[in-house]
Amino acid sequence: MIEPNVNLDNKTVLVTGAAGFIGSNLVKALMKSTKNISVVGIDNMNDYYDVSIKEYRLKQLEDLAGERKSEGVSWSFVRGNIADKELIEKIFAEYGFDVVVNLAAQAGVRYSITHPDVYIESNLIGFYNILEACRNHPVEHLVYASSSSVYGSNKKIPYSTEDKVDNPVSLYAATKKSNELLAHAYSKLYNIPSTGLRFFTVYGPAGRPDMAYFGFTDKLLRGETIKIFNFGKCMRDFTYVDDIVEGIRRVMCRAPEKKNGEDGLPLPPYRIYNIGNSNPENLLDFVDILQEELIRAKVLPADYDFEAHKELVPMQPGDVPVTYADTSALENDTGFRPSTPLREGLRRFAEWYHDFYNV
Repeated sequence: MIEPNVNLDNKTVLVTGAAGFIGSNLVKALMKSTKNISVVGIDNMNDYYDVSIKEYRLKQLEDLAGERKSEGVSWSFVRGNIADKELIEKIFAEYGFDVVVNLAAQAGVRYSITHPDVYIESNLIGFYNILEACRNHPVEHLVYASSSSVYGSNKKIPYSTEDKVDNPVSLYAATKKSNELLAHAYSKLYNIPSTGLRFFTVYGPAGRPDMAYFGFTDKLLRGETIKIFNFGKCMRDFTYVDDIVEGIRRVMCRAPEKKNGEDGLPLPPYRIYNIGNSNPENLLDFVDILQEELIRAKVLPADYDFEAHKELVPMQPGDVPVTYADTSALENDTGFRPSTPLREGLRRFAEWYHDFYNV
């Protein structure tokens, strides 16, 4: 195991995408687990999905920061876009960040087919601005979100970080692969310790409404039909958000070491990890568990006719039939492996959904 070499006590951390699903949960975990920490969040609060959920997450963070103030915890939020280079330069100069976690990105595979411009702006220009700021204002560690989508049409499973990822099947995947390449170049040229994290199908309470489990729930509640792609023959490595966050926290404290090569020039202090549950679930089984938990949480009535509201349809462009994470590198280096069972995670989501929407 790699021993921690970054201590977050008395440090200032930037989390981009802080009003997002993973970002808000990470900020929450940092404030709960660390004394004397200053966390700065930035988010453009776009309307890709229901902004009220983002506001709800921010309210939770404000309340928690108030509770933890006596422990030396501080929280600041900047409403802005990481594609705004002047703004990014300004906040880096003002706060002097020790660690940066870049989770801001335009998400969604299917949306990238119809709205490519926003992916170029956020995922490429925005990430470039973060890299430039880390170059001009050196940080102890840059951690950034990649995605399981970089594996594209790879046939070998489980997916390993040793595999080639040169066949993206969506623009979203291509931007995430580009992030990894840009980070590697900046690590090499400017000796910036950076770690990329390939997330696998993240879910949980207060998640993204465009994700299947959330969208299915909305449609079933409205009496609409849910479409199950590839005729239900898809497998997804569903990963509960708390597991993702614990993985990020452990990685943040383990920056790749700076070393010089035989030529006297820096070797890139650079790593990539998968964070997934390593237990792919069939989509039809996933839907069965979801419906059972929605009934249990009283989101839907016990006599709901699910069969009448299911439609098996062909694969969508940009999708892949299977995602399956090999997390051995993460486990070996940090001692952590995601393990939350799907039913437990969906139960927490269903209970949250019931309370949030007053079903």
